[in-house]
Amino acid sequence: MGRDAKILSLIAAAVMLAAVVLIAAMNFGGPPSFANAPLTIKPASTGGTVAAGKLAANFTLNGLDGHPVTLSALRGKVIMLNIWATWCGPCREEMPSIEKLYEKLQGDPNFVILAVSQDTEGKAAVAPFMAKNGFKFPVLLDPDNKVGDAYGVSGIPETFIIDQQGRIVAHHLGPYDWANPEIRDALEELVKAKQG
Repeated sequence: MGRDAKILSLIAAAVMLAAVVLIAAMNFGGPPSFANAPLTIKPASTGGTVAAGKLAANFTLNGLDGHPVTLSALRGKVIMLNIWATWCGPCREEMPSIEKLYEKLQGDPNFVILAVSQDTEGKAAVAPFMAKNGFKFPVLLDPDNKVGDAYGVSGIPETFIIDQQGRIVAHHLGPYDWANPEIRDALEELVKAKQG
């Protein structure tokens, strides 16, 4: 079994475990809390623009720093694409863990975090939020929600993992502890995987 197949098998196993835990939690005790939720990254859905194995929709957005970023220009890197907004409580809940993941992996030239803000006020809302919280991970501004529409986002935060070939390989809806060592290890393995 190749490295890519092993990584996808681990993600699929995590999906099954997460589904069982979520169903049990909903039936027997309410939804699980963010802090102790199991690994819940799931393979992307099989329909629409986020189908597993399909190319991620390309886009160009300006960063908080004013520089444009085009997704297709990042081909060859693993990308964590997170859709969020400053007014979103669950988004704010997961931001510190995204910062921790960024701190751990920012030295790897083959891994990129792109946090796409859907704030309609753009930089005026996002810049003070990032500065106040000391977050340094890259933020793109999407006040017209073009990326959310292209990716069929149904709620925020919503995160897509895109491999070196530009394919969506995993999708997660809701907040997650991205500093979890399991997810960091899985992302590092994906980064190390041979490009096809």
